[in-house]
Amino acid sequence: MKKRKFGLALSLVLAAGTILGACGNNDDSSNEGDSEKDNFTVAMVTDTGGVDDKSFNQSAWEGLQAFGKENGLEKGKDGYNYLQSESDADYTTNLNQLVRQNYDLIYGIGFLLESAVKEAAEQNPDSQFGIVDSVVDADNVASITFKEHEGSFLVGVIAGMQTKSNKIGFVGGVESELIKKFEIGFRAGVKSVKPEADVQVKYTGSFSDASLGKATAEAMYKSGIDVIYHAAGATGNGVFTEAKNIKKNDPDKEVWVIGVDKDQAPEGVIDGTDMNVTLTSMVKRVDLAVQQVAKDAKEGNFPGGEVVEFGLDADGVDIAPTTDNLSEDMIKSVDEYKEKIKNGEIKVPATDKELDEFLK
Repeated sequence: MKKRKFGLALSLVLAAGTILGACGNNDDSSNEGDSEKDNFTVAMVTDTGGVDDKSFNQSAWEGLQAFGKENGLEKGKDGYNYLQSESDADYTTNLNQLVRQNYDLIYGIGFLLESAVKEAAEQNPDSQFGIVDSVVDADNVASITFKEHEGSFLVGVIAGMQTKSNKIGFVGGVESELIKKFEIGFRAGVKSVKPEADVQVKYTGSFSDASLGKATAEAMYKSGIDVIYHAAGATGNGVFTEAKNIKKNDPDKEVWVIGVDKDQAPEGVIDGTDMNVTLTSMVKRVDLAVQQVAKDAKEGNFPGGEVVEFGLDADGVDIAPTTDNLSEDMIKSVDEYKEKIKNGEIKVPATDKELDEFLK
């Protein structure tokens, strides 16, 4: 498949307009908008994490809302919309429902929808699809991927500089090639600044179970881990809950969470205090990516059959803009490593084999 890297185009989207906040339901009620309407319609199907997962589904929905605002569209079947999946069985059903509603572009959000998108694309060759975080080899599918390992390396540097116990945790959702990129990049970043640090890895097997995330974090913090990076979607919300509970009960306790996909600083706020357990977040601009591909499709340049890749050099991944809990040395180190990655001096590993070579 042809691979396309986005740089300037994504930066232009980043500079244009305001990203709207996520909505929490999928009814067809209209939002206020411009009087002029564009007849290009776009919709998305979430994975089981849901549109308010405070992670990649929510980010994708914010991107569609921004596209709608930019083009004078309203939420609903004549503009932009989403369908939420309560279980894996909903993926195909939801995609087919959007096909029947004649949306011009239909997204499947997350690698868990790969099979469903592939099947829908084969059965509906005249429809245009997009898949986020996976690759579907079909002429009517645009595959949107990111260099998550690069952004994860940067937050690994921060974790390595922050830890006092030299024990750091990684909590993943469903173990897969994609989530391994988060893990491997993170471990490489930690080891680059703190070779003696012990990084413990746990996969929960879910992107939608906050209670499981909480239990996993509880065990990790009890073992002496003081920084946890999660790449677990809504399951990661439980990691924040546990860290906040610990910090609220013992304000002197060193516990931190590194968020994912969005700036998750709001998730770390402890109500009634000025404390925040979010150290930083690895931001993946799913919002800008889906907005950009929708814009291209609307203009007749749909990248069907292509892999559209967004990396550090295209502002597709980075650390979060909120840096309240970061030291000047951390920010300086991140900037230095960022430049080394961009200029090719450092090639961030994305697999176990590449990590072994990196650490030699």
